[in-house]
Amino acid sequence: MNRTRTFFLMVLLTILFVVIGGAVGGRQGAFMAFVVAAAMNFFSYWFSDKMILKRYAASQVGPEDQSRLYKIIADLAQNAGLPMPKVFVIPERNPNAFATGRNPEHAAVAATEGILKILDDDELSGVMAHELAHVKNRDILTGTIAATFAGAVAMLGQFARFGVGSQGRRGNPLGTMLIVIGAPLGAMLIRMAVSRVREYAADEGGAEISREPLALATALEKLHRGVQLAPLTRGNPAHSHMFIMNPFFGGLQRLFSTHPPVEERIRRLRLLAENQYGMR
Repeated sequence: MNRTRTFFLMVLLTILFVVIGGAVGGRQGAFMAFVVAAAMNFFSYWFSDKMILKRYAASQVGPEDQSRLYKIIADLAQNAGLPMPKVFVIPERNPNAFATGRNPEHAAVAATEGILKILDDDELSGVMAHELAHVKNRDILTGTIAATFAGAVAMLGQFARFGVGSQGRRGNPLGTMLIVIGAPLGAMLIRMAVSRVREYAADEGGAEISREPLALATALEKLHRGVQLAPLTRGNPAHSHMFIMNPFFGGLQRLFSTHPPVEERIRRLRLLAENQYGMR
């Protein structure tokens, strides 16, 4: 179901790009916007691990460090049939974790000092299995593709705003407004929806890898409280989609959030535990 929803949303995003591209600049304008957006996002995709880890001052740990985190991830990677990723610890009180890297062979997973303090081994295993599920599902690639199309639509909106390639829209202010404002907004909402669907998929994949869906559910409850008590000191909202728990709340965050509601994630995990694993 999650794969079907992801496919549908990506198709919808592609159709939006094609329609707006044709309305603004025809094939040439659409191609130009796509190439520029793809170049920007490709750089981010290819070097995402180095950039994000440096941004959060992450320190790598290995088997020689006798790290509890490293041992848990090594066991999970073996269960998942994945190459051993690089493991990092971030000096932050905020309890969180994320995965990065362009593919399973170049993956890295990171956890904050805060999450290591508040979760027991089973809960931490559930969280890191969630992150490895992102790696296994190649969600960073999916997110980059979605960001490329959404960025191209936004760029076409800017073309229209400044009258580039109007394609006969002069004298139609409503059509111009829909392209300048409505289309980029719609593309962003679809991109956020793709991210939310992939979070549900990572929860399910993490439960399969760790065999502990209830531990992941309990961890999400703790993290939901913890991120509010200890917000990121060096956080960037543009990175919120990478973390297992979105640190931004309130207002329109549900609509624009890269994560589904925590309550719904927990409900689904408990239902999964009961139906597939016989747990209560």
